[in-house]
Amino acid sequence: MTMVCVDLKTGEAGYQPILDFLTTILPDTRAFDGCQDLRVYLEDEGAKILFIEYWESAAHYQRYLSWRTETGVLDELVAMLAAPPIIRLAEDSGI
Repeated sequence: MTMVCVDLKTGEAGYQPILDFLTTILPDTRAFDGCQDLRVYLEDEGAKILFIEYWESAAHYQRYLSWRTETGVLDELVAMLAAPPIIRLAEDSGI
């Protein structure tokens, strides 16, 4: 299993427009092949948004990320942010 952490720094408009956008796109993310769980958290009173995602494998997540990039959704999200997203992947140690 692969855990994905995505850190977003909200832009000038704040977190609400991002949450509204996520509400429309996350059902497709959760239904994407290999997505096992996805949670969205607010940090620092909405100055940051954190995704914690669990994927069947890193390859599944990479296919998903490629799809979001090709369809332009990633660019739409980045336009609402103060900085590019920080994406980290970690593999289950099996312990």
